[in-house]
Amino acid sequence: MKNKSNIFNIRTLLFLSLIVTMFNACDKDDEGSYDKTRLFRPVLNQPLFAEGNTIVVNMGKLKGAVGYTIEVSRDTFQTIEYTIPSDTNYVEINANNVGEELFWNTIYQVRATAHEADPQYDSKISDFGGVRTERFPSILNVPETYDVTDVAARVTWTPLGDAVTGIKVFASDDLRLTDPLFPETTVTNEQFLAGEAFVEGLEPETQYQIAIYSGSTLRGWVNYTTLVAEPDYSTMANLIDLRGNEDRNAVADALDSAPEGATILVSRGLEYDAPGKRISSSVTIRAAYGFGEQRAILWFPSNFDLEDGATVDHIRFVGLECRGTDWGGKYVINISKTATLNEFSFDNCYITNFRGIYRQKDNPSVVNNYIINNSVVDSIGGYGVAACDKDTATLNNIKLSNSTFNHIIYFIISRNNSESITIEDCTIANAPEKGRQLFRYRGGDGKNNVTNGVTIVNTIFGHGWNQTEGDEDYAYRGKEGMYNTNFTVNNTFTVNDFSFSSNEIGEITVGNAGYTQDALWVDPMNSNFNFLASGFLGQYSAGDPRWRTKL
Repeated sequence: MKNKSNIFNIRTLLFLSLIVTMFNACDKDDEGSYDKTRLFRPVLNQPLFAEGNTIVVNMGKLKGAVGYTIEVSRDTFQTIEYTIPSDTNYVEINANNVGEELFWNTIYQVRATAHEADPQYDSKISDFGGVRTERFPSILNVPETYDVTDVAARVTWTPLGDAVTGIKVFASDDLRLTDPLFPETTVTNEQFLAGEAFVEGLEPETQYQIAIYSGSTLRGWVNYTTLVAEPDYSTMANLIDLRGNEDRNAVADALDSAPEGATILVSRGLEYDAPGKRISSSVTIRAAYGFGEQRAILWFPSNFDLEDGATVDHIRFVGLECRGTDWGGKYVINISKTATLNEFSFDNCYITNFRGIYRQKDNPSVVNNYIINNSVVDSIGGYGVAACDKDTATLNNIKLSNSTFNHIIYFIISRNNSESITIEDCTIANAPEKGRQLFRYRGGDGKNNVTNGVTIVNTIFGHGWNQTEGDEDYAYRGKEGMYNTNFTVNNTFTVNDFSFSSNEIGEITVGNAGYTQDALWVDPMNSNFNFLASGFLGQYSAGDPRWRTKL
């Protein structure tokens, strides 16, 4: 035992000696030999924010940093607007350090680099994202869609402070408002107190900045985009001009005598009854451009139809509010005859309170193109946006674009094949109803596909419609039939409380918006789809363009 104990003690002493030797070797020979690394990227203490047109950058203070470089851009660093050296981690970006005022109501991107005493150890660039400066403090109102035509703009304000005396118009890229396009429009004291004046002589489909002044003092400016040029009605063939005609039966009377290719022109703000008429020739019913919130209303106490055996090139509705008298039994068109219609379309319309907008029933009929563009559709019953309700009838092509659809029980229904469905740049919420199908193709084998496929791009889906108060189950079925239908889906989002109960459309990603319906939009139940969620990735590129965040 004594010998074994000595051996153990000797081994222990040798081991401890080895540890000491290694420690001394490291202490003497390897001191300072570790590789020095670059600084960490800067991080924000708080998100970027703006106070007026000053951007506040509050970074965490990095140990070892002797300074920072802040870079600012308006085009995601394709070009650099400003480069700001700083010896502190808190920087206010304004005229004091860039030499000029930042633009108001403008998105800027910001990034930063931290510097070490030896530049080779500077950090890599840290991208902080974007921030919008605040809107210039102004008595001006942001214009609504009904505040502009193709050649004129309605400018409104709250009559506070010094009297507004003039209005100037600038090009969209004259961001410093230095070169007016037209002589100043004088504003009278009566107009100032009324809070309204008009600018004329604008060009169609053009972006402008319109500013108001009190003497030489700028009181604010807003952006306008004029509409597509209105047709020259003085040269239009087959025009039936009802502008100013307040007779509710005027449209019905005009249809009785309308020639092929007629355009029936009505005034904004007036109301008309649509007759239960069978159409045998092409017709367009449109509202003339004008100012004011109220559209021309076309009431539907009954439905349009086609004449038996008719071949009609088009039936078009432009700039109207189409309103059913009850949503339990009214349609815009309910085709019951054997006939052919090349185009049935709505442009810049508000469509509401129908059992269905479009239906084919009873007899074989062919409709080649069904189009809804730049419109808002709300409160549609069990026959949805489109219903081909006869297996010997055909609805070939459906295109929904730049539009909003809300509170709809079924969406698209057919008992026969279609050629194509295209949904692009749309906002769809509370549709279809819980348990219903988004696309219901139920004609059976050989009659239940979209032969050239379904394309969905730049679109946002909210959750389904549950009409039971307090019940938060919104799931609906994706499709019925469509076993050989190809789906192409790009840049399309669904809210977090969106779900398929069955028959999923696999190409539609569930929950990729990152927000619930109520968190994404301001008031979706009342068709206010302005974005509440400032962090939503699709706010600039998806959904109905009328709701998108503007750069």
